[in-house]
Amino acid sequence: MRRLVITCLTATLLTGCGMDTASDPLQVTDNLTAATPATAPPTTTPPAGTVRPAPPVQLAAFDSDTHTLVLASGPNLILTDPRTNTQRTVTLPSAPADLHTERGQLIAALPDTNLVTRVDLRTATAQSTPVPGGPVDAVDLDANRMAVALRDTATVTVLQNGKPTATADKIQGPAQLLPATDGIYVLDRLTTALTPINPTTGAKGAGLRAGQGATNAITDRYRRIIAIDTRGQELVAFSTDPLVMKQRYPVPGAPYGLAYDPTRDLAWVTLTATNQLVGYNIAGGEPQERYRLPTINQPNSVAVDPDSGEIYIASANGAGYQVVRV
Repeated sequence: MRRLVITCLTATLLTGCGMDTASDPLQVTDNLTAATPATAPPTTTPPAGTVRPAPPVQLAAFDSDTHTLVLASGPNLILTDPRTNTQRTVTLPSAPADLHTERGQLIAALPDTNLVTRVDLRTATAQSTPVPGGPVDAVDLDANRMAVALRDTATVTVLQNGKPTATADKIQGPAQLLPATDGIYVLDRLTTALTPINPTTGAKGAGLRAGQGATNAITDRYRRIIAIDTRGQELVAFSTDPLVMKQRYPVPGAPYGLAYDPTRDLAWVTLTATNQLVGYNIAGGEPQERYRLPTINQPNSVAVDPDSGEIYIASANGAGYQVVRV
């Protein structure tokens, strides 16, 4: 495989906030369009592991405390215990735009109904909180504060006990929030950039371009942000505090789904143009490909159990979900 790793000591600082192309370095065109997964071709190789039935899945997440795999299909959350294959279903008021699981709890942002919903994965009960502005992602910062990315207002707002305390504005396509020790980072899918935000004041730091069409990102145990550039077909790594691009690694095949196994330092990436899953060891100075596996058709979502190492790949067109242990 052709390999390329670039260590970037400097990068273009993206500090402009205006909506005018001439004054905003983030905006390279008047018609910004977020990158999307490729339309997968028919599968030609049997998928690795085991395939189980499921409706079309848009999002997947895994909670280690309750050993629950969460698959989002429209407004329905399918809660599965992979050890027993028992399932429960929680129906939300609308389809979530993103999911986060931690310590037996799930947070779902529901932009179409202006809600952030918490689900207790032990009892399969949900409680929703109104958050105007079309929330597309929400993460807990501590016991009392939550950050919410808002689609309609193009902002990131910090809520303390349900009330706004700080807001960062003029973020054209806020999509994912990544908490870090020095603040919050927002992935903007329209301007395909990462921007740090001070959660106390709402002040934005200098942002960096994240390739040609960033779609998904995670944080690893080294306090880095790992992002998928679907349009540019790369895995991109950033250090934080300060925000600096450290690595760019070619990943042909329209990469889209991304999950991180901190126990094994593996980043799992789905390739939607080739129906494959690739596992990269990211512990060192450059990614090292360790696994390449055939998947079900249209593998848009992936989640991992960091205890067992099992990987769960979900199809967006109803081909089911796949369970693989390497």
